[in-house]
Amino acid sequence: MDRLSRLLVEARDGDQRALERFILETQTQVWKLCTYLGDPDSAEDLAQESYERAIAALHRYRAEGPGLHWLLTIVRRTCADGARSRVRRRRLTAAVASEARTRSVEACEDHHPPELDDLVSRLDPDRRAAFVLTQMFGLRYEETATILDCPIGTIRSRVARARIDLVEMLKPAAAPPETPHMKRSSP
Repeated sequence: MDRLSRLLVEARDGDQRALERFILETQTQVWKLCTYLGDPDSAEDLAQESYERAIAALHRYRAEGPGLHWLLTIVRRTCADGARSRVRRRRLTAAVASEARTRSVEACEDHHPPELDDLVSRLDPDRRAAFVLTQMFGLRYEETATILDCPIGTIRSRVARARIDLVEMLKPAAAPPETPHMKRSSP
């Protein structure tokens, strides 16, 4: 059993400090996943709601799989619910959202360059989820398939397509073809 799973079992059994350590050790990944899968302006709210749901469901954690996977599954479902109710989430003012992102990014030890975050945020949501979990969080395809509740082949396909999409986004815009009236005459 890995460290996070042990902390989760201890927390389930009533150890408040174990719960605090579990949250502290997973908060960066939870916040990042909420940023990629949900509304980036509501990432902090989605992360908080994810932890609230996890704590409420803690008594049902059976340690049949890694604790991080259990938590990320809850995060994914929270983000999906958040997407369905995005209109309510947009009530945050721009100043509060900006402050929340700044605090969260500063707390993140291994954040990616803003350019990568921008590119990844433009991916299709399903491709983005598979790409973030496998390529940025380093989870195996099998683990990602479990978290996203879809076949492993679908995960492989989504990651491959996300890579293609990212490469296309990085290509410089092609110059428009010359039209006959634009041709230059030779000296």
